[in-house]
Amino acid sequence: MIHRHIKTEIMHRVVEYNGVLYFGGLVAEDCSQDMKGQTEQICKKIDNILAHFGSSKEKLITAMIYISDFSQKSGMNDSWLKWLHAEHLPTRATIGVANLGENVLVEVVISAAK
Repeated sequence: MIHRHIKTEIMHRVVEYNGVLYFGGLVAEDCSQDMKGQTEQICKKIDNILAHFGSSKEKLITAMIYISDFSQKSGMNDSWLKWLHAEHLPTRATIGVANLGENVLVEVVISAAK
């Protein structure tokens, strides 16, 4: 059975199916920060939502990270690697995009086991 959670105007933030949590794109609340700071905010947001659904970052399966400025990618990687232990790294793709919205430098889409 499919369970949809945290409805927004255009989507559900999390869809649960067969023990897997699928997240819609997550962005930082304070977009005045650089990519490193925005990534730190997103990681905290992921921690909170995963905990709400009985999961954790150790159960991440995959991540797609969209960035709008490759010159700041190392800052994003620093935050990501500070947040996740090496033994729990999910599969990951980093995708460059032209525009994520005003001052949004990074958007993260993940899936995690429950």
